[in-house]
Amino acid sequence: MTRDEATQLVQSYLKAIGVHLSPGLNAKGLGGAAVGEAQLYFEHTDTDGVLKCSALIYRFRDAPRPGVLDGFRDEQKAGTDTGGGTVDFEPESKSLFLSRSYTTPPLDIVFASEMSKLNQASLAWGGDVFERVASKVFPAK
Repeated sequence: MTRDEATQLVQSYLKAIGVHLSPGLNAKGLGGAAVGEAQLYFEHTDTDGVLKCSALIYRFRDAPRPGVLDGFRDEQKAGTDTGGGTVDFEPESKSLFLSRSYTTPPLDIVFASEMSKLNQASLAWGGDVFERVASKVFPAK
């Protein structure tokens, strides 16, 4: 997918949800938006033509404690709804996401539907799933 295709796809999605003045992606291939209570981020890389779409689950203040990331990965393996994404931790920002990637641009309506599912899943993961993982990793004494 080219940068222009990725930018147009993101712009179309954001316009459809009411964000009319967004450039989609900036000159570095990055973009983002708040969608209701969810936070969605976009990153296009020219080298491989991939558009990565990430919905925030949680932003840690410090590096996650041992077992936390494994707990989230275990939830994914167990079949907890990820909205089509995968558990993705970004060490630089200390943020946990559900992410999915595209190498070819899908139809706008398909992309919008998939982003909606990803956003909804990220909210569940930031709430109930987060609590479940925390209770397993740090059981009450």
